[in-house]
Amino acid sequence: MPNKCEVCDSAFCQTASLQSHKRMQIGEKPYKCEICDASFFQKGHFQKHVTHHTGEKPYKCETCDAAFTRNSNLQTHIIIHTGECPYKCDTCDAAFSTKRKLQTHIRIHTGEKPYTCVTCDATFSTNNILQTHIRTHKGQNLYKCEVCDATFSQNASLQSHTRIHTGEKPHKCETCVATFSLNSILQRHIRIHTGEKPYKRHTGEKPYKCKICDAAFSLKASLQSHIRIHTGERPFKCEICDAAFSQRASLQTHIRIHTGEKPFKCEICVAAFSHNGNLKTHIRIHTGEKLFKCKICDAAFSHNGNLQTHLRIHTGEKPFKCEICDAAFFQNVNLQSHNNTHRRKAVQVMGIYRDI
Repeated sequence: MPNKCEVCDSAFCQTASLQSHKRMQIGEKPYKCEICDASFFQKGHFQKHVTHHTGEKPYKCETCDAAFTRNSNLQTHIIIHTGECPYKCDTCDAAFSTKRKLQTHIRIHTGEKPYTCVTCDATFSTNNILQTHIRTHKGQNLYKCEVCDATFSQNASLQSHTRIHTGEKPHKCETCVATFSLNSILQRHIRIHTGEKPYKRHTGEKPYKCKICDAAFSLKASLQSHIRIHTGERPFKCEICDAAFSQRASLQTHIRIHTGEKPFKCEICVAAFSHNGNLKTHIRIHTGEKLFKCKICDAAFSHNGNLQTHLRIHTGEKPFKCEICDAAFFQNVNLQSHNNTHRRKAVQVMGIYRDI
């Protein structure tokens, strides 16, 4: 092959390819854009760049009116019409029309969240979700309800909220007659019938291990947060009171005590919460989902606290004790009711003394 590079062993079929290769080695970029400072090794790359300034889109779709600056973008677009999904996930049966969509999907299995919020420690699998999250810090709720004063950072959240006013429940369970305003709530409800456990968004691999205890984590950041439990370090301090926390997220949650902010809103009813965990627990009221099952009998509960109370029936434990008499109870509410009997007796005695 006559077109050989004198610096390395590379060989090329065409002289032009050899010339481009040489320019890459010496860093020469002879094709310069007159509009901006960009420069290129190859003329083809330069011509593609120019279309960004001119707005020219020479690659047109024969099925619809879409047009593109690059042929590769056109080929990706055509798949929308053909329905072809050549990029398949090796872990599950999912398939996608573009490589980028597949790469985003794979993060569901790996648990990778490369997009980090600079305000808090929250991480996300896609940049779009991060940008939506950032609006919660900036207070940018672009989508407003025309019926009430509610505002939302996403149009999808607004549409879901609107069903509170319309009463629309388009998502129907095929097993029973239950209907729901959100598909996500329907999917959680379906688990009641199937017994399926919620899908875990990771492979189960936990390579980051604590050297002090047996804890292991899938993310390095999680390990670093965990280590503070052992060291007692609390670098995140509240500027309003003396509280300090080992994690930034815990500080953010604490600050809402002072501000009264409740950013986690139920899309089915008007309930709002300061913590996402409380919202998730609340949603089970709507879905009827009961994740916490008794291992002794068939009872199941939507809250772990209710399960723990129920277990005392089997164990006989009565931790709530009366300070006046020897009575003891399974639940604090029963103790409070019992204490009222002592108060009523005291009032009756005081009434007798008054009569005397």
